[in-house]
Amino acid sequence: MPQLPTVGCADFQNSLRTNRRGFVKAGLLGAAGLSLSGLLKADARGANSPTGDRLKSVIILWMRGGPSHIDMWDPKPDAPAEFRGEFGTKPTAVPGIHLTDLLPETGKIMKKWSILRSLHHADAGHSTGDQICFTGYNAGSAPDENIHPSIGSIVSKQIGHQNPKLPPYVMIPRQVPGTGAAYLGVAHKPFETVADPANTGPFKLPNFERPAGVSPEQIGDRRSLLKQFDTLKRETDNSGQLAAMDRFQHRAWDILTSNAARDAFDLDKEPKDLRDKYGFGAAYDPKASNRCGCPSWAQRMLLARRLVEAGVRLVTVDLRWWDTHVKGFESLRDGFLPRWDKAYTALINDLEERGLLKSTLVLAWGEFGRTPKVNNDAGRDHYPNVFSAALAGGPIVGGRAIGASDEKGAFPKTLPRTPQDVLATVYKHLEVDINESYTNNGRPIAVLPSGKPIEELC
Repeated sequence: MPQLPTVGCADFQNSLRTNRRGFVKAGLLGAAGLSLSGLLKADARGANSPTGDRLKSVIILWMRGGPSHIDMWDPKPDAPAEFRGEFGTKPTAVPGIHLTDLLPETGKIMKKWSILRSLHHADAGHSTGDQICFTGYNAGSAPDENIHPSIGSIVSKQIGHQNPKLPPYVMIPRQVPGTGAAYLGVAHKPFETVADPANTGPFKLPNFERPAGVSPEQIGDRRSLLKQFDTLKRETDNSGQLAAMDRFQHRAWDILTSNAARDAFDLDKEPKDLRDKYGFGAAYDPKASNRCGCPSWAQRMLLARRLVEAGVRLVTVDLRWWDTHVKGFESLRDGFLPRWDKAYTALINDLEERGLLKSTLVLAWGEFGRTPKVNNDAGRDHYPNVFSAALAGGPIVGGRAIGASDEKGAFPKTLPRTPQDVLATVYKHLEVDINESYTNNGRPIAVLPSGKPIEELC
């Protein structure tokens, strides 16, 4: 069950804890109204949508586990076999740029996207690497918990007010380490779909489902009840936080009952032939020996396109689990790379055909790469010293390979860049001010500790 937002008034919190079960029994959208209100805070600087061009959006395709740069975007055909691996290479539509031979379709659309081959940082942990790539800061003592806000939370804070009909920051299906709001508060957490686009059958979003036996009229009654309950406590609140919470809840209720939000998340409105273009896959099996259950994340990518088309500003798609320590070549050959090739190509083409690619930056990457040398289990291990990312749309000029790793794919050779540089590039596209700072425990914290937009990509 989602946790109720913290609002800073002890009496009010105690009363909420006391009455929480009663509210749920009363059918208060399974508490979804409260949880959603926490993550949909409108920025105090205004709530008017800008006019003119379409709002800019970002899709982060998060390849959690660490995709192998050598076996995907940065092959080393002239390296010794223990570095080169089992795959060959194939030329793309751009002369001089080669990919692994298991990515033929993405190679055909190479003019629409570019590769950054010289990324690096210094942390080989999954969750700690997640934190660096989502926040620009190192992790704290508990790597699964944010001590700095994610890029999505910063986006929600600065520009979330521009489209009040939809949540500004969505996670498909659930949060991963690094994606939290930290000191920006629950108002800027991502909206989690929770439900995962399935291979067959309807896709239903729990937060938009009315509890069994509860009519729309009864929901209205519960909303009125909550308002009366808040009024009782408002007189004792001198901080103004309760009044602010009322505004957040009002927006949450508007979204939960709006056709715009329901339509945006209604994946079943997509035609079957388009869903087939993205591809379907078996459900992820965490018990698989090689951890390659090849989840149906292709449909997650399609949902992401649907959300940015509706006006969501930043969508993060969990594309786990690229942690190919054991039987890595088998996992990539039999599952991940063919499905990635199909789905990524479909996404980029789909965005372009709908006129969305110019306004939507698509960033595909993971927390690090894999070791240049193949291990004894026919896989590769964690490796942050150099890795790659794929970028398309927005300001990105396609058909480029930016930066290079050395002959064995071990270290940056030219134009070394950091995750902070990538985040700065994304922020610039969204017109988010990276010079802004936010107060945490009385101390101003910058949006990024370092980094600047990567001009070579644009």
